[in-house]
Amino acid sequence: MVRRAYSPEQIINKLREVEIFISQGATTAEASRKVDITEQTYYRWRREYGGMRIEQAKRLKELEKENSRLKKLVADLALDISILKEAARGNS
Repeated sequence: MVRRAYSPEQIINKLREVEIFISQGATTAEASRKVDITEQTYYRWRREYGGMRIEQAKRLKELEKENSRLKKLVADLALDISILKEAARGNS
């Protein structure tokens, strides 16, 4: 099966489609198949994006990306500090 990367907007739209099919009497598995996702993906997306509006989902992804960048920056700075401390001990 080919993995696809869906945007937050696409995910929320697919979740809405599944909810419509379920309200029309389809099972979760049938509804998921109709929108070309697995049932497991539906439940994972619903846990992460359930009840969100598109703008909120976009903001969540932006914050996750920024958080990742900041964590990397902190790790780099901690490494630099460690190297400088080690160098300072060698000069004493």
